[in-house]
Amino acid sequence: MLTTIIVICVVSFALIAGALWGVYGSLSNKTEGFLVALAGGALMVSAVLELIQPALENEPIITPLIAVFTGAIVFTILDFYVKEKWSTSSGGSGLLAAITLDGLPENLALGVALISADPLTVAALSGSIVLSNLPEAAGGAKEMKADGRSSKSIIWLWTATAIVLSIAALVGYFFFDKVSNDTLDLIRCFAGGAVVASLAIEVFPKAFKEDKYWTGLATAIGLVLAFYLNTLGG
Repeated sequence: MLTTIIVICVVSFALIAGALWGVYGSLSNKTEGFLVALAGGALMVSAVLELIQPALENEPIITPLIAVFTGAIVFTILDFYVKEKWSTSSGGSGLLAAITLDGLPENLALGVALISADPLTVAALSGSIVLSNLPEAAGGAKEMKADGRSSKSIIWLWTATAIVLSIAALVGYFFFDKVSNDTLDLIRCFAGGAVVASLAIEVFPKAFKEDKYWTGLATAIGLVLAFYLNTLGG
């Protein structure tokens, strides 16, 4: 139980730490772009190996693919309304939507994984989430600050997001241990679809805008690190 609480706190605190870094830290545009691309590379691996691939091995192929597509559609619609309808500019809201929509099912899956996982598997899964959350929160918070939001409101917003995602992980740990594997597979695939859409719409375009062709190298580094973490949990 104590290990579960520690892991959830560390993963969620990455969002708050990233927001503090983005608001108060010295983060150049190039560094921000590099880190966001690195996170994108890690998310590519997480989406395929940890979220989508297990369902493809256990379910008829059409069901997980529909769940993936549904996750991408829901994220795309939400991102459109956040950026085009609910505010005059994105101001980091797109990345916040990406983290929240992906994070809810991802943290549910984290909570379930913590029920009976060995330490290396826990380290691999939580490490991948931290690796993606920290730079994305930093970039999103910096954009919000540039858009005119107060530092206090930005920190509170990202803190609230971290709390919501922590609750999702606790729900997964305490209440999803009896849920069928089929349902968990669909949750993970939905999250995977949201990740794919967020990479295409938010992560890589933003990274290339800030860091140009170094984006490719940063993405590869994130991918390699995530693959390594995955082997630790294998």
